[in-house]
Amino acid sequence: MKVSLVGYMGSGKTSVGKQLAELMGLGFIDLDEYIEVREGKSIQEIFSEKGEIYFRKLENELLKEVLSEKSFVLSTGGGTPSFYNNMDLINKNSLSFYLHASPTALAERLNQGQVDRPLIAHVAPEDLVEFIAKHLFERNAFYQMAHESIATTNRSIEEVVSAIHEKIKTHQNLS
Repeated sequence: MKVSLVGYMGSGKTSVGKQLAELMGLGFIDLDEYIEVREGKSIQEIFSEKGEIYFRKLENELLKEVLSEKSFVLSTGGGTPSFYNNMDLINKNSLSFYLHASPTALAERLNQGQVDRPLIAHVAPEDLVEFIAKHLFERNAFYQMAHESIATTNRSIEEVVSAIHEKIKTHQNLS
Protein backbone atom coordinates (compact mmCIF):
# COMPACT_ATOMS: atom_id res chain seq x y z
CA MET A 1 0.00 0.00 0.00
CA LYS A 2 1.27 3.43 -0.98
CA VAL A 3 -0.40 6.52 0.51
CA SER A 4 0.60 10.12 -0.19
CA LEU A 5 -0.57 13.18 1.73
CA VAL A 6 -0.62 16.56 0.01
CA GLY A 7 -1.72 19.97 1.23
CA TYR A 8 -0.49 23.33 2.40
CA MET A 9 2.11 23.59 5.15
CA GLY A 10 0.41 23.29 8.50
CA SER A 11 -2.42 21.12 7.16
CA GLY A 12 -1.24 18.17 9.27
CA LYS A 13 0.53 16.01 6.70
CA THR A 14 3.43 14.99 8.93
CA SER A 15 1.48 14.50 12.18
CA VAL A 16 -1.30 12.61 10.43
CA GLY A 17 1.15 10.67 8.26
CA LYS A 18 3.12 9.35 11.22
CA GLN A 19 0.00 8.10 13.01
CA LEU A 20 -1.51 6.67 9.83
CA ALA A 21 1.70 4.78 9.05
CA GLU A 22 1.77 3.37 12.58
CA LEU A 23 -1.90 2.32 12.38
CA MET A 24 -1.36 0.61 9.02
CA GLY A 25 2.03 -0.92 9.84
CA LEU A 26 3.74 1.01 7.05
CA GLY A 27 6.93 3.03 6.91
CA PHE A 28 6.59 6.81 7.10
CA ILE A 29 8.51 9.15 4.80
CA ASP A 30 8.51 12.93 5.17
CA LEU A 31 9.74 14.18 1.78
CA ASP A 32 11.27 17.35 3.25
CA GLU A 33 13.22 15.32 5.84
CA TYR A 34 14.28 12.88 3.11
CA ILE A 35 15.64 15.81 1.07
CA GLU A 36 17.43 17.27 4.11
CA VAL A 37 19.16 13.95 4.86
CA ARG A 38 20.21 13.48 1.24
CA GLU A 39 21.55 17.04 0.94
CA GLY A 40 22.96 17.26 4.46
CA LYS A 41 21.25 20.66 4.78
CA SER A 42 17.95 22.05 5.99
CA ILE A 43 15.29 23.07 3.48
CA GLN A 44 15.89 26.66 4.58
CA GLU A 45 19.63 26.35 3.83
CA ILE A 46 18.96 24.78 0.42
CA PHE A 47 16.56 27.60 -0.47
CA SER A 48 18.94 30.35 0.68
CA GLU A 49 22.13 28.82 -0.81
CA LYS A 50 20.85 27.34 -4.07
CA GLY A 51 17.39 28.85 -4.62
CA GLU A 52 13.92 27.50 -5.13
CA ILE A 53 14.51 26.27 -8.70
CA TYR A 54 17.35 24.00 -7.54
CA PHE A 55 15.21 22.81 -4.62
CA ARG A 56 12.18 22.00 -6.80
CA LYS A 57 14.30 20.02 -9.27
CA LEU A 58 15.88 18.03 -6.42
CA GLU A 59 12.46 17.53 -4.85
CA ASN A 60 11.13 16.07 -8.13
CA GLU A 61 14.08 13.67 -8.45
CA LEU A 62 13.78 12.44 -4.87
CA LEU A 63 9.99 12.17 -5.10
CA LYS A 64 10.44 9.73 -8.00
CA GLU A 65 12.89 7.75 -5.87
CA VAL A 66 10.51 7.58 -2.90
CA LEU A 67 7.52 6.64 -5.06
CA SER A 68 9.43 3.60 -6.35
CA GLU A 69 9.40 2.12 -2.82
CA LYS A 70 7.13 -0.87 -2.18
CA SER A 71 4.86 0.60 0.53
CA PHE A 72 4.74 3.78 2.62
CA VAL A 73 2.84 6.74 3.92
CA LEU A 74 4.39 9.83 2.35
CA SER A 75 4.06 13.40 3.57
CA THR A 76 4.94 15.77 0.74
CA GLY A 77 6.05 19.37 1.02
CA GLY A 78 3.30 21.97 0.68
CA GLY A 79 4.49 23.05 -2.77
CA THR A 80 5.43 19.61 -4.08
CA PRO A 81 2.21 19.02 -6.08
CA SER A 82 2.57 22.38 -7.88
CA PHE A 83 5.85 21.70 -9.67
CA TYR A 84 6.89 19.58 -12.63
CA ASN A 85 4.58 16.58 -13.05
CA ASN A 86 4.70 15.78 -9.33
CA MET A 87 0.96 15.43 -8.79
CA ASP A 88 0.66 13.07 -11.76
CA LEU A 89 3.53 10.99 -10.36
CA ILE A 90 1.92 10.92 -6.91
CA ASN A 91 -1.46 9.83 -8.30
CA LYS A 92 -0.01 7.17 -10.61
CA ASN A 93 2.11 5.64 -7.85
CA SER A 94 -0.02 6.00 -4.72
CA LEU A 95 -3.43 6.72 -3.26
CA SER A 96 -3.37 10.47 -2.61
CA PHE A 97 -5.17 12.53 0.01
CA TYR A 98 -5.46 16.30 0.06
CA LEU A 99 -5.51 17.51 3.67
CA HIS A 100 -7.11 20.93 3.69
CA ALA A 101 -7.77 23.56 6.32
CA SER A 102 -8.99 27.13 6.28
CA PRO A 103 -6.42 29.91 5.80
CA THR A 104 -7.16 31.12 9.34
CA ALA A 105 -6.58 27.66 10.84
CA LEU A 106 -3.36 27.27 8.83
CA ALA A 107 -2.10 30.69 9.95
CA GLU A 108 -2.78 29.79 13.59
CA ARG A 109 -0.87 26.51 13.21
CA LEU A 110 2.04 28.13 11.35
CA ASN A 111 2.40 31.18 13.57
CA GLN A 112 4.82 29.44 15.98
CA GLY A 113 7.27 27.96 13.45
CA GLN A 114 7.04 30.67 10.82
CA VAL A 115 10.76 31.56 10.87
CA ASP A 116 11.66 27.95 10.00
CA ARG A 117 9.59 27.95 6.81
CA PRO A 118 11.34 29.73 3.92
CA LEU A 119 8.20 30.63 2.00
CA ILE A 120 6.53 32.43 4.92
CA ALA A 121 9.50 33.54 7.03
CA HIS A 122 9.33 37.05 5.54
CA VAL A 123 5.56 37.49 5.93
CA ALA A 124 4.34 39.79 8.72
CA PRO A 125 2.06 37.89 11.15
CA GLU A 126 -0.86 40.21 10.37
CA ASP A 127 -0.49 39.39 6.64
CA LEU A 128 -0.18 35.62 7.06
CA VAL A 129 -3.86 34.69 6.52
CA GLU A 130 -4.02 36.69 3.27
CA PHE A 131 -0.68 35.26 2.08
CA ILE A 132 -1.88 31.70 2.75
CA ALA A 133 -5.23 32.33 1.05
CA LYS A 134 -3.42 33.57 -2.07
CA HIS A 135 -1.10 30.54 -2.09
CA LEU A 136 -4.02 28.16 -1.60
CA PHE A 137 -5.80 29.75 -4.54
CA GLU A 138 -2.69 29.27 -6.72
CA ARG A 139 -2.15 25.67 -5.64
CA ASN A 140 -5.76 24.54 -5.36
CA ALA A 141 -5.95 23.03 -8.86
CA PHE A 142 -3.01 20.75 -8.02
CA TYR A 143 -4.28 19.82 -4.56
CA GLN A 144 -7.72 19.04 -5.98
CA MET A 145 -6.16 16.42 -8.28
CA ALA A 146 -5.69 14.14 -5.24
CA HIS A 147 -7.82 11.00 -5.18
CA GLU A 148 -9.51 12.05 -1.92
CA SER A 149 -9.94 15.26 0.08
CA ILE A 150 -10.04 15.42 3.89
CA ALA A 151 -10.86 18.53 5.94
CA THR A 152 -8.56 19.04 8.94
CA THR A 153 -9.95 22.30 10.38
CA ASN A 154 -11.27 21.73 13.93
CA ARG A 155 -10.45 18.02 13.76
CA SER A 156 -7.97 16.13 15.88
CA ILE A 157 -5.12 14.18 14.34
CA GLU A 158 -6.89 10.98 15.40
CA GLU A 159 -10.12 12.03 13.65
CA VAL A 160 -8.26 12.80 10.42
CA VAL A 161 -6.32 9.51 10.58
CA SER A 162 -9.56 7.61 11.11
CA ALA A 163 -11.25 9.37 8.16
CA ILE A 164 -8.31 8.56 5.87
CA HIS A 165 -8.16 4.96 7.08
CA GLU A 166 -11.86 4.48 6.30
CA LYS A 167 -11.37 5.86 2.77
CA ILE A 168 -8.37 3.57 2.25
CA LYS A 169 -10.49 0.55 3.25
CA THR A 170 -13.16 1.66 0.75
CA HIS A 171 -10.54 1.96 -2.03
CA GLN A 172 -9.16 -1.48 -1.15
CA ASN A 173 -12.65 -3.00 -1.34
CA LEU A 174 -13.15 -1.47 -4.80
CA SER A 175 -9.88 -2.93 -6.14
